[in-house]
Amino acid sequence: MPNIVIREAEGEDWPAIWPFWRRIVAARETYTWDPDTPEKAARVLWMGPGKRVYVAEDGEAVVGSACLRPNYGGPAAGIANAGFMVDPDQGGRGIGRALAEHVLTAAREQGYRGMVFNAVVETNPAVGLWTSLGFTILGTVPEAFEHPRHGRVGLHIMYRAL
Repeated sequence: MPNIVIREAEGEDWPAIWPFWRRIVAARETYTWDPDTPEKAARVLWMGPGKRVYVAEDGEAVVGSACLRPNYGGPAAGIANAGFMVDPDQGGRGIGRALAEHVLTAAREQGYRGMVFNAVVETNPAVGLWTSLGFTILGTVPEAFEHPRHGRVGLHIMYRAL
């Protein structure tokens, strides 16, 4: 994966993230967010308060992003949640794995004890990535997601200790 650098995002990175964020969410295959989310609301979902955001760059181009945040509050604030997006035109290059490894390390360094994914679409190819990185499926909400090609599919709840 030559030339890929992962760094903390800055506000000026949003215009480079937005095109693939919109494309991925609009595809209705991997995220439970409203495909018609306006840009301003999408920016808050991805880069709003309380979130640490990272970008993967290939030279000057932002080719992926990840957002890290607490999944719960109060006494359970030690459990993280994260979202990952790689520009669909850049898939298969290991960018998602690099972002995931970076974010898992960052979460551990920030004091999180574990990470949970609340809604991983069971047909999402990333399920294989997550299990290879030590996540387990705690359960599946059956037929919770209307997939454009597969019809109703389940949403996995996945967890990994840090």
